[in-house]
This record gives sequence, structure tokens and C-alpha cells, in this order.
Amino acid sequence: MIVLAFDCSTTGCAAAIMSGADTLARGEAPAGLGQSEALMPLLHDVMDRAGLAWNQIGLIAVTVGPGSFTGLRIGLAAARGLALTLNIPVAGVATPEALAAGVPADERGKRRVLVAIDSKRADLFVQTFDARLVPTAPVAAMTPEAAARLLPAPLLVGDAAPRLVPLIPDAILSRAPARPDPAALAALAARRFAEGDGLPAEPIYLRPADVTIAAAP
Repeated sequence: MIVLAFDCSTTGCAAAIMSGADTLARGEAPAGLGQSEALMPLLHDVMDRAGLAWNQIGLIAVTVGPGSFTGLRIGLAAARGLALTLNIPVAGVATPEALAAGVPADERGKRRVLVAIDSKRADLFVQTFDARLVPTAPVAAMTPEAAARLLPAPLLVGDAAPRLVPLIPDAILSRAPARPDPAALAALAARRFAEGDGLPAEPIYLRPADVTIAAAP
């Protein structure tokens, strides 16, 4: 099955097309472009470079958060629209799980993994995983100081991971990408979908949006 995977849940956009374990094409949006204007040109670009027609895609994979409120809305709207147009399923993956999936097995060893995502506020979006990348707690919003008490000497990944390095003795900053790797996202989503565990294309929000529309008087 050919999977089109993309992520807009943190900053920027990234996409990949996978067929089994093979990466047919991948790319990131150019710096300086907003996600709303960058995502669809990026998807068309990776499709062109993969040499595929849209009707050859069998599954859409997308991150569902937590992360950027605006980025999640953009990514999920695109995933739903493509799935409806192509009449194919969507498999959602939580952003912390996509980040953990990008950590190389040889780097992980027996270390547990702590994912830390920048929330653009004082707290972080945090989730912990065992060495097999099985979640050991739900994703939560917490201060860096609270996150630093979760695991001894973890492997850290995510765009907020560098903030935790000084707070945790013997912590190691992973060489994995600080944003979700779309190839790892595609592989994880395909496996979850085959097992019947793909998440719906609905956002995971841990708090309300920063901007809300006032109620009518």
C-alpha cells in the first residue's frame, strides 16, 4: 500500500510518500512560507517526484497533535479533504508518538524516551515511552521542571527537548529530527491502520485556542 504522510503539527510542513519500507519521495516546505500556503504545493511536489497519480495513494497519514492549533487545523483539513476526494482512509497518529518513532533503534537501546513539544507558552507538551516506544503515560501539558522529574536519564526528542537537557542529569538529546519525520509517520500509521488502531482525523488539544471568537450578545 502506498501511503502519503504529512505533518503540520509543530512548525513548517513535511511530507513523504512510502511504499512498504521504501521512501518514494519526501520533502519540507521552504522556510518563510506559512503552513496554509505551503502544504498543498509540497504535497503536489512529492507526488510529482514520486511519479504517482493521486489515485495510486491508498492511505493518508497525518499527525493529530498536540501541537500548533493552526497547524493542526491546516493538516487535518487537508487530510480529510484528500481522503474524501480520493475515497481512501485516513490514519491519524499522535504527534509525540510520531516523534518517538523517529528515534533510531540503535540510539535508543534500553533507554526510555521523553518527547517534549514546544507549546509556545511556559509549559511543554510531554509524553514518556519505554524502550520499545510503548507510551507509559498520556500526553500532558506541564512545566519543564515537572517534565524533568518524569524519567531518570532519558533519551530526549522534540523541538522543546533542548530545554530539558540542563534539568535532567545524564539525559541524552536524540539525533532524531526535532519535528515528526514523515517517513516514520507513514510507517507507524500504516502499521496502526493494518492493526485497526489508527486514530481518527480529529485533533488532540490539551487546552483551548489562544484566540477565540466572542459569543454573540
